[in-house]
Amino acid sequence: MRLRNITIVVIATFILVFPAYAQDHWVTTWAAAPQQPRLPPAGAAPAANPAPPTFNDQTVRMVVRTSLGGRRMRLTLSNAFNTQPLRVGAAHVALRSKESGIVTQSDRELMFNGKPAVTIPPGAQMISDPVDLQIPQLSDLAISVYIPGESGPLTTHATGLHTTYIAKGNHTANPVLSDTTTTRSWYWISAVDVMAPADSGAIVAFGDSITDGATSTNDADQSWPSILAARILVSPGAPKLAVLNQGISGNRLLADGAGVNALARFDRDVLGMSGVKWLVLMEGINDIGVTAGPARGNTPPPPAVTADELIGAMKQMVERAHAHGIKVIGATLTPYEGAAYYSEKGEEIRQAVNRWIRTSEVFDAVVDFDKVTQDSTNRKTFKPTFNNGDRLHPNDAGYKAMADSIDLKIFR
Repeated sequence: MRLRNITIVVIATFILVFPAYAQDHWVTTWAAAPQQPRLPPAGAAPAANPAPPTFNDQTVRMVVRTSLGGRRMRLTLSNAFNTQPLRVGAAHVALRSKESGIVTQSDRELMFNGKPAVTIPPGAQMISDPVDLQIPQLSDLAISVYIPGESGPLTTHATGLHTTYIAKGNHTANPVLSDTTTTRSWYWISAVDVMAPADSGAIVAFGDSITDGATSTNDADQSWPSILAARILVSPGAPKLAVLNQGISGNRLLADGAGVNALARFDRDVLGMSGVKWLVLMEGINDIGVTAGPARGNTPPPPAVTADELIGAMKQMVERAHAHGIKVIGATLTPYEGAAYYSEKGEEIRQAVNRWIRTSEVFDAVVDFDKVTQDSTNRKTFKPTFNNGDRLHPNDAGYKAMADSIDLKIFR
């Protein structure tokens, strides 16, 4: 009994002296939705930074931008779209200095169940053992993964928008990589968690290319989720929230294509993240454009999606989020007149979906990205200063306007 009383006193003293450590929890600070590599269409011009089909005896160093900071971290590696086990020979994480360089004293070797190498089964993911590393908010991490043998089909995120460096051999601990080739995709990495205070949490931005940040400036963190993260974390009095970009360029609500459909990936990419408190849902424009747009060549489009079908899919995700205590913000679909797959029929569907988002009261809050980005003289298209040229995606200024339009009081 005396020993038990002493134990209780020691535990109580620790909680009083170190309350933050007693209450800290894991929060995802960065994420990217896994997908299969996208093959270029037949006859397309070669990409400037083509993605390799596989890796073998190569180190892949990838740069990711944190949102929330923390004192410990862990990494999730995904083998979701491989048909064979993936052998990872080594993995390191460090604060990035510039280009492929790292801050040497911050380099940490990652272990998996106490070992430096891990084999990830087909379709599975692995979380590394935690390591102590003081990670500042809004900082760059360099994650280096060594694949000793044939990787097999890749699990990737195509629109990384950051330069990835690839070198022959195991150079995961090297301060700088030399003789590299580069791409702008991420491979296998799907989440970085940090140990953060109890009152912190995460917002998941869930959507397609307009959330992914397609056409924004490379290596500049100009997607609207990245800009929102910076707004939140530097605003006095704002809650400490990470912003996770779970957009996939080309993704659809109801059909597979660029990544599995949104309903199918919802559990993995939203509910599977640590510390999620909010979800911003903006998806459906690709369902509209692909099915209601003009025929391409001799191939007729599939049956046009209806507004009711898109609304039904969104309701499903709101229900599932609410069941897990996550509040949901509905984001209206932005203008797209002039885009390659625009049609008047599709525009009618977009307007119907946006009316429902604004008025249904299904969501905990609404952000009107459509109103923020539309041209005052033609509400079907972007403001000229926000148009990047394809009339579907905003430019950097348009993404900033979207992020700046979100009232941070929502999250309080």
